Amino acid sequence: MKITILTLFPSMFEGFLKNSIIARAVANEKIEFECVDFREYATDKFHRVDDTPCGGGAGMVLQCQPIVDCLKDVRMPNSKVVMLTPSGRVFNQKVAREYAKDEHLILLCGHYEGFDHRILNYVDEELSIGDFVLTGGEIAAMVVSDAVIRLQEGVIRTESSNDDSFENDLLEYPQYTRPIVYDGHEVPSVLLSGHHENIRKWRLEKSLETTLEKRPDLLQNRQFTKEELKMLQNIKKNKGIK
Repeated sequence: MKITILTLFPSMFEGFLKNSIIARAVANEKIEFECVDFREYATDKFHRVDDTPCGGGAGMVLQCQPIVDCLKDVRMPNSKVVMLTPSGRVFNQKVAREYAKDEHLILLCGHYEGFDHRILNYVDEELSIGDFVLTGGEIAAMVVSDAVIRLQEGVIRTESSNDDSFENDLLEYPQYTRPIVYDGHEVPSVLLSGHHENIRKWRLEKSLETTLEKRPDLLQNRQFTKEELKMLQNIKKNKGIK
C-alpha cells in the first residue's frame, strides 16, 4: 500500500516516520509513504496557495490551482483521494479497515479557513477525525495513517489488531502484566489459571461490561451471539440496569 500526504508542512511528518511500528513498516516495505508539498505547484512568483475569501470574511482560503495540479501529478488509476475537513464523515475503525484495502491513499491536508469548495470536484470523499477544529490537517493525516498502517499484513500480529477496541463494536477487555500484586491490587485469578476457555469468556464478558459502561452507543446496532446476549443480561442484572 502507498500513502501520499499533500501538505504545506511536510517536515511535520519527519518524527512520525522515524519511530516505532511506523518506521519498521516503512523499512520492511510493508508501506510506501510520501509527503508532497503542494506549494511547489503554485504558479505565481510568490508561490502563494491561498487568497482572501470571496464575499469577505476573516482568514485565507486555499486555492484550487496548486492543489488540483498536485493531485493530477500524484494521482493514479487506483488512488483514493480523501480531503481532511471537519465536514467529512467521521473516522473510525471500520473506515480504517476500509482504507487499509486501498492500494493508494491520498490524504489532502487543509489550512487557514479551509479549501475552495470547487476542490471537492477532484476528491473522492471528505473525512473528519472528530467534532473539533485543528490548525491544519497534518495531525489528522497522521491519525488516519497510523490506524491504516497497523492494519497492513505483517505490520503487527493479526490477533493483536483483532482484539483492539472498536473491533466488532466492542471496547477491549482490561489488560494486566507482572507483578501479580502491585500496591495491594491483584491480577484477576482467571488470567493466571491457564484455562484458555475460561480466559476467553472472562475477556468477552469484560469487553461487554466495559462497552456498556463507557460506550453503550456501540452496542445499539451490534448483532450479538447467544453467548453474548446471556452475558450482557447477567451484567445488566448485576448492575441493576433494565
